[in-house]
Amino acid sequence: MKRNRKAKILATLGPASSSEEIIDKLFVAGCDVFRLNFSHGSIEDHRNNYKYIRSLEKKYDHATCILADLQGPKLRIGTFAQDKIELKKGQSFVLDLDSSPGNKDRVNFPHEEIYETMTPNSEILIDDGRIKLQIIKQEKKSLTTEVLNSGIISNNKGVNIPGVVLPISSLTQKDKSDLNKALEMGVDWVALSFIQSAEDIKNLKKLVGNKASIMAKIEKPSAVKNIDSIIEASDGLMIARGDLGVEMPAEQIPVIQKNIISRCRDFGKPVVVATQMLESMVSNHTPTRAEASDVANAIYDGTDAVMLSAESAIGLFPEESVTIMNRIIKSVETDSNNFNLEIKNQENSSMNKKISTTDAITSAAYTIAKNAEAKAIVTFSVSGITTMRMSRERAPVLIIGLSPILETARKLQISWGVYSIHAKQDAQNATEMVSIACKALKNKRLAEAGNSIVITAGVPFGSAGSTNLLRIAEIIDDKDLT
Repeated sequence: MKRNRKAKILATLGPASSSEEIIDKLFVAGCDVFRLNFSHGSIEDHRNNYKYIRSLEKKYDHATCILADLQGPKLRIGTFAQDKIELKKGQSFVLDLDSSPGNKDRVNFPHEEIYETMTPNSEILIDDGRIKLQIIKQEKKSLTTEVLNSGIISNNKGVNIPGVVLPISSLTQKDKSDLNKALEMGVDWVALSFIQSAEDIKNLKKLVGNKASIMAKIEKPSAVKNIDSIIEASDGLMIARGDLGVEMPAEQIPVIQKNIISRCRDFGKPVVVATQMLESMVSNHTPTRAEASDVANAIYDGTDAVMLSAESAIGLFPEESVTIMNRIIKSVETDSNNFNLEIKNQENSSMNKKISTTDAITSAAYTIAKNAEAKAIVTFSVSGITTMRMSRERAPVLIIGLSPILETARKLQISWGVYSIHAKQDAQNATEMVSIACKALKNKRLAEAGNSIVITAGVPFGSAGSTNLLRIAEIIDDKDLT
């Protein structure tokens, strides 16, 4: 199914969208990647959604993409005897290891490993920063704090501790269990929450192997500090602005977003901008003007994809949310004042004086496609790396990712400008390569007789990471090369 846009859309599934009918509607409306959020829902819910998503492949002859998002080590307080209490600015309030219900003076904070890391004057944020506490006394089993602002605090609210590298693993026991189930299903991407360094990604890769691609969620200041090493260790990134916006000043988030998108492109890794993009559509037919501008600015920044969270998971208008996001992206991409891709491409090339053969081939394909007014650039790729590299070039024409590996075709749906196709036969030589490419484009009605296409591949054929061949072909009626 061809989208008339380059940037991709992720939609989170939840109670509002966990049915075969709604998933089909979201796909038709423009969803490229479905997100299974393991912070919510049962494993059975996720399995059913997985089955519904994969059924779309046969119906629409189009590879589908599924991302499993692990919860990570989300810190939470315990419960209160009266479910909630009111805190007053200036009062003392204690977080401790006592598991009994809390009151106006204290509450359980069941994360013993963190206590010794904390120091007086450190800030603790509760309920997305709505309550701010400052530590005035630190002990092994309790943290005595001063309340910095008045407000209501209730059961099991989330806790953020900005500016502190916490001595906890990014993978909890729940995450490991969920990961095993997600890999058994056959998801294409696994997103890891609350990472702090590249080591978190490396540890996850040891468990995942080559069963799925790894997406690092950037939502802590320590992750921003270590961004280059995290990008290098990951297969892709998600800028999760919810928790990141709690732990860092709000005015810094747009700058961080722009810089991370730029760095991901330098590394040739896909990047997703997420959280509250069309938040008002949880309960309204249309987004606010500010939300529409937020989506548009992410596209102007050059992100590979934008994501819907609550809008499609629990909102009243999941299909409409995808439809409007699709329209916003298309509007930006047809704007003649959109960011100058060619200048960015030249800048990146000048930054990297020593480039690989794959980078040289993809850069040449970009230039040839533009100068020859080619209809498409076709990348033969076993692993998908070449196609992602081609996506980085932000070519003005359609990028066709052809892979004999279905799993590769699926994961590539997240990359900017890529129309991913599972080629059921692999090329054994250059002639077969051209024939397969031309047939695929004609069968999908992506090109017609007389169109020229640029094709990249690797020799020997079928070997991952060996792109060293570039051909120009013309499509003719009998599907042979001229």
